[in-house]
Amino acid sequence: MNLVITMSRRFGTGASAIAAELSRKLEIPVYDKAYIEHELEDHSYGDETELIKKLASHSCIILGRCASEILRDQGNVFNIYVCADKEDRIHRIMGQKSLPYEEAKTLLEENDKARSEYYYRHTGKVWGDVNNYHMILDTSQFGIENCANILLKYFERIEVI
Repeated sequence: MNLVITMSRRFGTGASAIAAELSRKLEIPVYDKAYIEHELEDHSYGDETELIKKLASHSCIILGRCASEILRDQGNVFNIYVCADKEDRIHRIMGQKSLPYEEAKTLLEENDKARSEYYYRHTGKVWGDVNNYHMILDTSQFGIENCANILLKYFERIEVI
């Protein structure tokens, strides 16, 4: 079965690491903002929506880009939202980017605001609304590695992998 996983996430949750682990274990590619923007620059796609629909014609993981909404009518799409406690996110960003606490906090708040505005501008919906996703994963509660394993077990149980 063609499995498409969309992953929306708050900044600093570790969602990219979850996506990388799923990609490795499921042997499917991950497409993120950088990849999508690069493809739009180098090829003649009409727009981001067209490109995301093309990418979703094969099994893959798409990080952000309102993919959950763009692909909402496709039965093979599983929409995930990854969150974590703000303090955990700040400390993860501090470690990843070697930033002091206040700079990491400011970066987190600016990034979350930008993502929220982007999502609303493109979908008219509230970013992070539980009604827009099949599953919410909290990396503060479960840990990044466990979140990937939870998803793998679920996909095995419903027999999509």
